Amino acid sequence: MAQDGSGAGVGPGALRVGVLAYPECFASEVFGVPDLLTMAAHVAGPDAPGYRVSVVSPRRRVTASGGASLEVRPLREVDVLVVPGFELRPDADLDARLARLGPEVEAIRAQAAAGTAVVSLCVGAFLLAEAGLLAGRRATTSWLHAGELARRCPDTDVRPEHLVVTEAGVTTTAAFSAMYDFALDLIRRHSGDRVARTTARLTLVDDARTSQTPYVDPRLLPQPGRAFSQQVMRRLDQNLAERYDLAGLAAAFRVSTRTLLRRFAEETGRSPLAHLQSSRVRRARHLLETTDRTVAAVAAAVGYQDPGTFAALFARHTGHRPSAYRAVFRRASQVPADGGEIQVSGPASSPKPARPAR
Repeated sequence: MAQDGSGAGVGPGALRVGVLAYPECFASEVFGVPDLLTMAAHVAGPDAPGYRVSVVSPRRRVTASGGASLEVRPLREVDVLVVPGFELRPDADLDARLARLGPEVEAIRAQAAAGTAVVSLCVGAFLLAEAGLLAGRRATTSWLHAGELARRCPDTDVRPEHLVVTEAGVTTTAAFSAMYDFALDLIRRHSGDRVARTTARLTLVDDARTSQTPYVDPRLLPQPGRAFSQQVMRRLDQNLAERYDLAGLAAAFRVSTRTLLRRFAEETGRSPLAHLQSSRVRRARHLLETTDRTVAAVAAAVGYQDPGTFAALFARHTGHRPSAYRAVFRRASQVPADGGEIQVSGPASSPKPARPAR
């Protein structure tokens, strides 16, 4: 298999695979799929269609997890774009993390719009969700974070028991080692069952497991004690445009304001207002990317009558004023809601996955 676009030893019909590297992504997930594809190419032989793999990024330099410096190439047309995961700690500000990865989210969105099959590994699913690719689709992610994905994406059918879910050209995988389950499925589709089975045996990868349920440790799941904050967050998320009223919020849950603030902080590490601001910014980003509403109209839609106050908050969360954010991250075209599955079975027609239906 050729890596970084060299093309050496790759037969006609090679599948073009791009792995999207970004700051603090898991380095092992950047190279795990390419390494398994390398073994599959050796098993298949020099005359078989191989895999042309590049580590790509919209950035010039990328430092992955553990301080590993990655050599990257500019993002170009590929057949499959693989999005690795990252460390997602319970106390992490996921909204801030995703905001910093705006260039990557835009790249994912653009590739999907062009008909590229997009694959997330582990919590890379949150980047796909941010790009709007999981709306109306089935998806999976690490069982540990499946609840958070379902909360953030109520229009996504999250399947926490599945190892790999593919629907309409978008694939999501379960935690970490599920990247190998995906890679074996990709090998099976492109190189055949024999190559996939032999590769699994050579690399000691289990090609027979079908669910991540046996790996679930209930002790590590979010505790029921977070139920109070989850209810508060749900109420805030459903009423983004309403004025923040701490006393009214406390009354709705039949507690004092002091108790509400204390219990919410104990369960989440922040205040209800901080959560509401993050949710408002997330909604505003979506509106700026996908509609022609004025900044003032977007501000009003998420609860701010003063565009200046809204712009300052937005800039604090994203690093961009609203108008600048729209100019940089505006969606070039609508990502289709449905389309074809990944098609990688052979070069006779085309190695490129089927384009989603328009």
